[in-house]
Amino acid sequence: MKVGYKLATESFGPGELIRQAVRAEQAGFDFVEMSDHFHPWLDNQGHSPFTWTVLGAIAVKTERIGLVTGVTCPTVRYHPAIIAQAAATLALVCDGRFTLGVGSGERLNEHVIGPGFPGSVRVRHEMLREALEIIRSLWRGGYRSYEGKHLRLEDARVFDLPEQLPLIPVAAGGAAAARIAAELGDGLFATEPKSELVRHYREAGGSGPCYAEVPMAWAADEHTAAKAVLETSRWAVTGWKVMSELPNPANFDAATATVREEDILEQFACGPDPARYVEAAQEYVDAGFDHLVMQNAGPDPDGFIDFYQRELDHRIRALQPS
Repeated sequence: MKVGYKLATESFGPGELIRQAVRAEQAGFDFVEMSDHFHPWLDNQGHSPFTWTVLGAIAVKTERIGLVTGVTCPTVRYHPAIIAQAAATLALVCDGRFTLGVGSGERLNEHVIGPGFPGSVRVRHEMLREALEIIRSLWRGGYRSYEGKHLRLEDARVFDLPEQLPLIPVAAGGAAAARIAAELGDGLFATEPKSELVRHYREAGGSGPCYAEVPMAWAADEHTAAKAVLETSRWAVTGWKVMSELPNPANFDAATATVREEDILEQFACGPDPARYVEAAQEYVDAGFDHLVMQNAGPDPDGFIDFYQRELDHRIRALQPS
């Protein structure tokens, strides 16, 4: 079991994210995971720094902790050649501590460059397959070209390659993406405790780590924790089909206007009781995930890190499938 800490790039600026990463290392987390967004989910979150710059700074400020993108879309806003170069460089800077999580993206972030975000999930998956083939090709060294249905590469070479290439877990919300993870990735990434995702991944030949984000919100009382989630993170209850389609924070604000505190408490472990957090983590362990990301949406990140170190670390690492 590996346990990670989610750095909320939508809620904090770059300096604060770097500080939290250092604290996470001191608290014993195995890795930190960052989303790779252009926009926050809601305007009142107020942040969305460039993930790759922040990761580079964390790499030189830490010594042990792993760094994971959760996740980067290498098909629209970025060309996969750029991600191949960025990931290789970061792996060198952090001495092999980097893991490149990738996925097919959300309209929220990818539409900003103008050509549009594919409306068809099938097309997004085709593009992700091509992107992974391009990244793998460039990581073999030498000059490479590629002619795909959606993506192209012309005489490109990544000159600085690490001896140990980053693992590439692939985000999946269904069977098709889980097969891509098995065929072209090195692991699985998910946001829901769905055992069928792990099963599809394993049945397709996947044998790598399985990452999942566990929603939680620490505060001294349950109401304060749930209120913080309602204010800044209520978008998380909409589900992936909504999260991947809406184009702007204003749309997420409108789409979540009717979310209630009761809805938050159904999905998030909130408050000061360690048992609730362990119960939430157990769902993911039972589903087959072995790399759990503590996704705290509470109002006090330092309080959560202290709580994790004091009350949760030993309990969560001891979990076994029921």
